[in-house]
Formats: sequence, structure tokens, C-alpha cells
Amino acid sequence: MLTIETPTPVVDLDRVDANLTKMQAYADAHGLKLRPHIKTHKIVQLAKRQLELGAVGITCQKLQEAEVMADAGITDILISYPQIGSFKAARLAELAKRADMTVAVDSVEGIETAAAAAEVAGKPIKILVEFDSGMKRTGVQTVEQATALAVAVAAEKNLVLEGLMTYPTTEQTAPFVAEAKKQFADKGLEIRTVSSGGTPSAFQTHKSAGVTELRVGTYIFNDRMMMEVGAATLEDTALHLYATVVSRPTEDRAIIDAGSKTFTSDMAGGNAKGHGLVLGYPDAIIERISEEHGMLDVSACATKPVVGEVLEIVPNHVCPVVNLHDRLTIVQGGQVIGEWKVDARGLTR
Repeated sequence: MLTIETPTPVVDLDRVDANLTKMQAYADAHGLKLRPHIKTHKIVQLAKRQLELGAVGITCQKLQEAEVMADAGITDILISYPQIGSFKAARLAELAKRADMTVAVDSVEGIETAAAAAEVAGKPIKILVEFDSGMKRTGVQTVEQATALAVAVAAEKNLVLEGLMTYPTTEQTAPFVAEAKKQFADKGLEIRTVSSGGTPSAFQTHKSAGVTELRVGTYIFNDRMMMEVGAATLEDTALHLYATVVSRPTEDRAIIDAGSKTFTSDMAGGNAKGHGLVLGYPDAIIERISEEHGMLDVSACATKPVVGEVLEIVPNHVCPVVNLHDRLTIVQGGQVIGEWKVDARGLTR
């Protein structure tokens, strides 16, 4: 166990590199372009490592994330989130002046925003028409709607129709793409890229005909959710939370110095209980969290943690956990080598 002040998230760089290398090797083996989503780690140094290994560019969810990455010299960026309105257009224009930008749209308003940005930038912006493959979130619902938006994109002199985007890859993805190719072709339009994503199904992406680009984020660290769906093992989890037992008010309860300001409130699903997996105490359940307290039910533990003991915990959902912290403690070869700033932490606009 590391000797560090708690609570703190700790990243094992050896595991990170193994995760990155494995995903890049999979993409290369199946002729897929890898475009990692940086919303999981939000760290420039890690984004650059992903590019060094062979990623074609990065994916950002929000403009502020993209601005941080562009400031660091990253020049191929996809915004996979609808950009609507004049404020977004102005910022997208500034980004487009210094990076090759691609934007996902699922509405006429999204097209208008991107077109306005491209005109100000004096540089084309590429467009992916997003379709819903079962998430019931953003994305057009029918191939006809996708085709209509594609025609509208093609009519804009400063926009370039790149293709389609969806999340996640499901059994609905390939049929939608196949029909879209027919309808786009009837309009004289080409689909160069079909971008799909999701760490849980990442290694099955090659089975979805037509997908050319893979967007994944969680794979860099993995978490308890990925373990529950069989997408990762404990050995694949590269970010663990360290917390100290600060109180044992009853025989069956332990209190740690980590609550909602350290953990995500997301649950892992499946058979997983509580707010994280406590290594060394598999029967302990982090049953409740307040802002600074984590309440553990240790009634089922044969051996119970004691006051002052540091616990190592696999978080349920790593993406929001990273966004809760300014810095991550970095470990390599089992030794602490320093801290890294979470460069795009908290940037949600």
C-alpha cells in the first residue's frame, strides 16, 4: 500500500499504457481509426500519448475541453456534442482557425451554428450527422432524417460532409449505415467516416459492418462498471481511490475520509453494491456518502478495517471521479513519481 495523504485518486501508468496499447492494437488489426474521447482523463499528457501510439485525433464533448487540447497543440479534434447558437459558433470559429475541427449535428440549428463558425474561421469544418442507435439520447431517428441533414450540410459552402456518428455501437448500427449509404448515394453524397463508440462494446466494433472509426474514453482507466459488464478485469483498472478510515463508531460501520466530493454517485449496476469496490475487503459496502464522509457497512467482513487504515477502492464510474479532482497522484513501477494536473477539469461549456 502506498504511503500518501488521502483522499486521492491514484493512477498506475503501467496499467494505463497497457490499456492504451491494447486498444490501439485492436483498432490497427481491424482497420479502424481510433479517436479516443478525452472526457475520461482530461489530461493533455495522456491525450498526446494516445496520439503517439497511433490515434488519428481526439474526441471532446465540450468546447472548453477542445480549447485546452488545442492550446497544447493538438490539431485534429471531433466535438461529439451538439453545438447550438451564436456563442458556440464564435468559439468554434476560433478553434477552427488553429485545429482541424469536426462537429456532430442532428439538427438544422446545429448545421447553422457550424456554418457560421466556418465562415468566420475562413476554413471548412467537417460534419458528422449523428443518429440514434438505441441510446435514446441525441441523434436523428431515421435514415430519411439523416439524409435530409446531409443534403443541407452539402449545400453549405464552408462545411464538408464527412459521414455519420453514433453511440454506442449496437445491433442497430450496421443496418442504419447500410441504408444510409444507399440513400446518400441517391443524392450524390459519400459517407467517408462512420464514427461509433463505447468502451463496453469496443472490442466487438469490427463486427458492425460499415463502422470506420472507434471513439472510446473509459478504456484508459477502466472502472467497476467495465468490470461488471465484462469489458475489463481488476488488473485493467488503472485509477484507484485511496481513502483513510477515520472512525469506527460501531462494530459494523467504518467511516472513510471520502464522500461525494471524491466519489461519483453513479452505481456500477449488475451485482455490484455500493459506491466502489474496496480491495482487500470484498464484503465491505460503501453504502452511503455525504460530502466528506463515506459510510461503509462492514458487518459481513471477517476481518474489519481499523482507524488509520488506508483503503484502496475501485470507483464505479471513473469519468466523473476524475472531474472531481484538480490533480491525480501518478504511480509507475509501484512508486509514486508525482502528480498530474487535470488540465480540462470542470470545463463543461
